[in-house]
Amino acid sequence: MKSRETLIRLRKFDVDEKRQKVAAIEAMIADFQGMANDLDLQVKSEQQKAGVDDINHYAYPTFAKAAVQRRDNLMISIADLEAKLENANDELQDSMKALKNVEVLEERDIARTQLKQARDEQANLDEFAQNMSHIASR
Repeated sequence: MKSRETLIRLRKFDVDEKRQKVAAIEAMIADFQGMANDLDLQVKSEQQKAGVDDINHYAYPTFAKAAVQRRDNLMISIADLEAKLENANDELQDSMKALKNVEVLEERDIARTQLKQARDEQANLDEFAQNMSHIASR
């Protein structure tokens, strides 16, 4: 039983670790999306100031070109993180299933132990009743 309790604690730790990983990736995605949106607003602002929105135009603002490149890099990073998030969610689901399996085994063992105790108790009560019946019939 002790080894199973240790296994349950290890599985819970693993699940918590996977949840933290998922949360960290989700936070990074949200941060990157926020940065990409900010860069998008800055690009639009620069385009309005310059009056040029064609990135290939000679008068297109240099800052806007750099911001567009940074935004594009962030979008690539977001796509990579989303793939990692999917894998992390799969790992979390696997860890949760493993924990559930161990918990089910533990619950079965507890139920068996309780059933055995109940049977033993009933057997003791039956024996006591037989003894009392035997004594009363004398």
